[in-house]
Amino acid sequence: MSEKILIDHLRNWIGKRECVSDTITPELLKRFRATLGDYTPLGNEHDQGLPLGLHWTLGQPAITRDGLGLDGHPAKGGFLPPVPLPRRMWASSKIAFHQSPSIGMPIERTSTIADIVHKQSAASGDLVFVHVDHSYTQNSGQGAQLLIEERQVIVYRQPSAFKPAIPKKLAENSINPAHSLNILPDSTLLFRYSAITFNGHRIHYDHHYTTGVEGYPGLVVHGPLMATLLMNFAQAKRSGSPLREFEFRGAAPAFVDQALELLLKEDGAANDDDTETLEIRNHEGALIMTATAGFD
Repeated sequence: MSEKILIDHLRNWIGKRECVSDTITPELLKRFRATLGDYTPLGNEHDQGLPLGLHWTLGQPAITRDGLGLDGHPAKGGFLPPVPLPRRMWASSKIAFHQSPSIGMPIERTSTIADIVHKQSAASGDLVFVHVDHSYTQNSGQGAQLLIEERQVIVYRQPSAFKPAIPKKLAENSINPAHSLNILPDSTLLFRYSAITFNGHRIHYDHHYTTGVEGYPGLVVHGPLMATLLMNFAQAKRSGSPLREFEFRGAAPAFVDQALELLLKEDGAANDDDTETLEIRNHEGALIMTATAGFD
């Protein structure tokens, strides 16, 4: 089968949609705070606004074991297209926060395959990017209210030998940080985040699979976990201005038991006082994630 025929077949999934309903319970919120609250400010239990990133715990597919692939994800060919590349990573997301969800009210997530793009890289070979649009709505007495919109990009690639990100000295950082926060992601954090997001991807908790099959040097820190830490870190520095937009892009994997530094440039990107530039670097100074945050 040629690559052109393959991508034409995969693009048949564009427009495919699924809807799921879920509820933020007091216990879910308690577990979310218990998992992440020691790493970044999340506010307190009396705050009206809920912690940012909580939406990633909602509506995750409850697939039985025989419906999972080798990597622990749901087998491809259902909602997501059957991309014939074995490695999958969450590459980026762009999120718009319209309203804060409410505890105890049904929240519907509608997910739609928006685009499927095939690219070739000299370093990585074939790459397939699947763009997924998510919208979260909440029904009230006034009808459906749009809470959150997100464009998620998932990248599929061939197996390849792991190449460490290039370390950089602090003086070579792309931003001049006004605030920083150091964290050390351990295996308990990774396991508990996998649990509250019902994420079965084995690279986050199965050391033998991660090192023996996917070739990483250790358990991989979740991209959305790091993004959650970044957006709440940014919000804590702008307590009087709600976060309205957040965009992140992974640059390199981060690993368990290796220190990470969250960096924030307070004066914003492109001289925009309502926008801040953030990034995460590892213990060697290598760039792990970039992000921007927009505030009211």
